[in-house]
Amino acid sequence: MSKNALLKKLNDRRQKCMVYTRVMGYHRPVESFNIGKTGEHRQRKQFIESKNCL
Repeated sequence: MSKNALLKKLNDRRQKCMVYTRVMGYHRPVESFNIGKTGEHRQRKQFIESKNCL
């Protein structure tokens, strides 16, 4: 089954996911950002801590 067919089949069971980010010391939902801040958020790089840091 293709990915699109599977998504259509399970569409009624899906729900919206709220994404929060830390801005100026507190957490805010990304969906409340204006156009400029949304674009800036997409360009950010994720920090991934290596497991061999010791």
